[in-house]
Amino acid sequence: MPIAIVSAMHEELAAVLAFMPDEHRQVAAGRAFWRGHLHGKDVVAVLSRIGKVAAATTATALIERFQVDSILFTGVAGGLAAGVGVGDVVVADSFLQHDMDASPIFPRYEVPLYGASRFATDAALTARLLAAVGTALPSARVHHGLVASGDRFVSTTAESRALQQALPEVLAVEMEGAAIAQVCRDYGVPFAAVRTISDRADDAAHGDFLQFVQDIASRHSAAIVEAFLRG
Repeated sequence: MPIAIVSAMHEELAAVLAFMPDEHRQVAAGRAFWRGHLHGKDVVAVLSRIGKVAAATTATALIERFQVDSILFTGVAGGLAAGVGVGDVVVADSFLQHDMDASPIFPRYEVPLYGASRFATDAALTARLLAAVGTALPSARVHHGLVASGDRFVSTTAESRALQQALPEVLAVEMEGAAIAQVCRDYGVPFAAVRTISDRADDAAHGDFLQFVQDIASRHSAAIVEAFLRG
């Protein structure tokens, strides 16, 4: 069964596809999925699009339609915790939805009827991903821990500080990972995720983001995926 390589931005996916010699395009759920081989492994590469619903749709299609045996998600995030700076790499050990709030019926952040607010990544796959980051980017600062997802691009200092106060363990914030983690939990499919920090989720975030994705994050994603598949 193939491994899924998921990116949230066109630039990141293009960097991965550039190394696939035999990819062929299949359309499902309104998306283009690229099936082929990457560094000798059977893979399906896809653009998830942005946001939790889009990410959940993508993950479900990968599992139901393409029967992938694991999902690797690469992308960018805003640094939230102190010491998580631009250019650093965050490998998630779990995700939560920072905009999930069904209180007072359920505790804030808890996903209703799951009895949990955090969805863990697969331990073995995550260890392999951490090793791949070390191989691909030996000079990068690497963090490992909790990442928060929400349907909002966090781009003000005020909102960033509020999230830091409410969720002091969160390393970084993005818009898709928690949804994929929840779908993978439902299906029992191993999931791992890596994020390059593009900004500090503050008032300067919108000015940094697109240029960083194009110039740095896409190359990071391709290098990490290569080391992951070769490892």
